[in-house]
Amino acid sequence: MSDQPPSGPPQDQPPTPPVPPAGPQPTYGYPQAPPPQPQPGYGYPAAPRQPGYGYPAQPPTVVASDGVRARENRAIALIVLAAVVAIGLIIGSGVWYSRSSDGGGTTAGGGKNGTGTAAGGKEKVPDNPAADVLFKVPQPKTEENVVTTPGSWLSTRVFAKSGIAEITGYDPADGHKKWTLKLPGPVCAATGHVTPDGRTGIVYQPSMPTKTSRPGCTQVAGVDVRAGTKLWTRSIGTGEFASTFQNVTVAGKTVAVGGLDGGAAYDIGTGKVLWQPKPGDDCDDVGYGGGTKLVAVRKCGGYGNRTLSIQNVDPTSGKVISEYKMGAGIEYAGIVSTDPLVVGADAGHSASGGSGVSDYFSIDGRTGRLLARIPVSGDTYDGECETITLVEECKGVVAGQGKLYLATKEHSGGGGSKLVHTNEVVAFDLATGKQTGQRAEAGDGYTLFPLRMDGGNLIAYKEPPYDKGAQVVTIDGASFKSTTLMELPPPEQGGRSPQSGLLPAYSEYRYSQGRLFMAAPNAAKPIGSFDKDKNSVVAFGTRD
Repeated sequence: MSDQPPSGPPQDQPPTPPVPPAGPQPTYGYPQAPPPQPQPGYGYPAAPRQPGYGYPAQPPTVVASDGVRARENRAIALIVLAAVVAIGLIIGSGVWYSRSSDGGGTTAGGGKNGTGTAAGGKEKVPDNPAADVLFKVPQPKTEENVVTTPGSWLSTRVFAKSGIAEITGYDPADGHKKWTLKLPGPVCAATGHVTPDGRTGIVYQPSMPTKTSRPGCTQVAGVDVRAGTKLWTRSIGTGEFASTFQNVTVAGKTVAVGGLDGGAAYDIGTGKVLWQPKPGDDCDDVGYGGGTKLVAVRKCGGYGNRTLSIQNVDPTSGKVISEYKMGAGIEYAGIVSTDPLVVGADAGHSASGGSGVSDYFSIDGRTGRLLARIPVSGDTYDGECETITLVEECKGVVAGQGKLYLATKEHSGGGGSKLVHTNEVVAFDLATGKQTGQRAEAGDGYTLFPLRMDGGNLIAYKEPPYDKGAQVVTIDGASFKSTTLMELPPPEQGGRSPQSGLLPAYSEYRYSQGRLFMAAPNAAKPIGSFDKDKNSVVAFGTRD
């Protein structure tokens, strides 16, 4: 299954540490006029992508004669571009502590709002969804163009966020610092998955980068989020021969890391090695998806002769439970969900609209049998996956309870005005691949962005018009009726929203029981007055 060494040619190896490119400027929170929102690009093999301030919405594309090489070269060029241009804050992905109890739907009493939980979910529906800012954490100061700070975790007693070579735990109610865990270098990769007893895994650099030295992302650690302690640290090899990892996840009591050097796994409590690359193996686990199951994306063969497999893996032994072999022309895949097992991939390099996905594959995790292949156009739908190294980084697409939820691209709203945008969320049946006919409309001036499941319902974020507050809503999985769980305050007259720059496609959003945490997995050197008040974290809470 997974115990294998690096394979493939040198051109497969990305620069380390990974640095994401600049992205689009925030598009709401200003009282003048609602500008149309730019669409993000894709294909970055480093940390999650980030919105910048005043830079073009799309980075330039590197053109090459071979499709596979073009995508890899494009990714490398984007990393180099990002290292030169100072960028703003971002988001990174989106699975959190309460994943198994995500919210959605109509209220228990059938009204729009009212005390109780949404039918089909566990999220409380407040009597009054109006929310206030609970606390803000300023972006850490740095003289570097970009420093990676991915990772935020939410439990009942702690909200934790990575900073520059450290992780800090905050009281989720008021932002009071509970602890700070110092690290020798920046965090490279993180996962939102946390065990019931508050443990997770990270990848970090062994020292701070300098002008002459840029250490690789070689250190794997278990972290106790509740206590703020590092449980253990492991690496494979030493110095320039140490294996580097681009992604990390947690499933059961296992921390699994993957990358172009292959995959490894450790016991989350002790750091005991469960498996690691085997010398001479021609296959690599380039990444894993976690949660209730552990799924490996396994690549075999060298450049121009690669095959890709999706393996449901026992998280303790590494034994392959089932395997689905992707078709020819598919060399990268992103994991939307491990249970149900859904994978996004670019078949034959045909993805459009910057999504990185041409098809979603619904797979039976027990047998490895393909249930349905769902072709999607990136010009029509807004979901996307970072499939080169961040295999767990799929945004704007959620799977659960037999359905795949996708947001549509923005389009003109009522009356056909080009200044009024809106979109919808639609559902596909994972057994047949066909649309169910269910559709949730955002409403004029709003756009829906799927975040996660809450039982049988969908939690989504509604980006607002320029003069309104954003909302968190739950969409009933059966009726598709939308219920407001939270409404953020509108921007002040002449000002901007505190969450400016923390758009859902670029930031880490954690929502649970009337609290929403927005976090940025990168910090950048300020450039001009627009950058001076950027936040690393903004937390909101309802009033009841």
